[in-house]
Amino acid sequence: MDRYERILTLHRLLKSAHYPVPLPKLMDELECSRATLYRDIGFLRDALGAPIESAGGEHAAFRYELSEGERFELPGLWLTSDELAALLALNELIGRSGPGVLAGALAPFKSRIEHLLSDRGSGKALPVERIRVIPWGARKLDQQAFRIVAGAVLERKQLRFRYRARTTGADSRRTVSPQRLTHYRDNWYLDVWDHDREALRSFAVDRIAEAQAMDAPARDVPEVELDQALASSYGIFAGQPKAWATIRFSSHAARWVADEHWHSQQKGEWLSDGRYELQLPYSNSKELLMDVLKYGPDAEVIAPLPLREEMKILLQLAQGAYQGSPR
Repeated sequence: MDRYERILTLHRLLKSAHYPVPLPKLMDELECSRATLYRDIGFLRDALGAPIESAGGEHAAFRYELSEGERFELPGLWLTSDELAALLALNELIGRSGPGVLAGALAPFKSRIEHLLSDRGSGKALPVERIRVIPWGARKLDQQAFRIVAGAVLERKQLRFRYRARTTGADSRRTVSPQRLTHYRDNWYLDVWDHDREALRSFAVDRIAEAQAMDAPARDVPEVELDQALASSYGIFAGQPKAWATIRFSSHAARWVADEHWHSQQKGEWLSDGRYELQLPYSNSKELLMDVLKYGPDAEVIAPLPLREEMKILLQLAQGAYQGSPR
């Protein structure tokens, strides 16, 4: 155990103790000699201002001398070498799963952690090389726009931006009260109260441009209301569910689907012949049908009838594309 970890452990022991902690117990917990322990106690008291009270003599013991309701905390951020290494590994994972999004903002922090680890001489190799992250479907994200959007969410400020709709290509100017950021399928979305539409909306952050945080405070929408409007239906599409879909999977696909999370309110049932039936609410069929299609002949939409007919049309169109030679 290095000195930083001993100081942190010593502080935790003295902070949580209701009675003076005997010297032998402290030496045992810190895995150090009597002389080392006294040096650490001196550093904690003299350099960090800890209110340490000691009982001398043959049975030395130590505790924090605090008034009722008073607390003492170490100045700054104190982490063990293992905690720092884990934090740096997490930073590496963020960089690999979403390159560029937070790299610039976290670069000074990463450098500082590496410096601290070097000072402590842990000599431990980071585990990131043993972790493989393969992003799929992640869209290019403007780092500056992301920072402004995230800052407005955390600081509870209104936000103004230009939005380019992917489906229509139309541009619009929006003034919103940001509510929360959502990371969904390797991409970021911003849930907002749209002041121009006077309604809750969700925007893809990669389609946001010319973002500008405003001085006006954001309007806060209760989380329950947010979930009802933006998270009660299947996928990223907002709105109250208009129906429940029933999808039946073959016994082959059932082994995977039964363990998958499609929606917080989903209902699953094993059928007697080994197939699996999944039920879930949806408001927009587009994303749901795309996910069902990836199972090919191992999935069948059972209900409601309009959803089944829509799937039938999609399959007929797909089959038509394979009639004859490719153009």
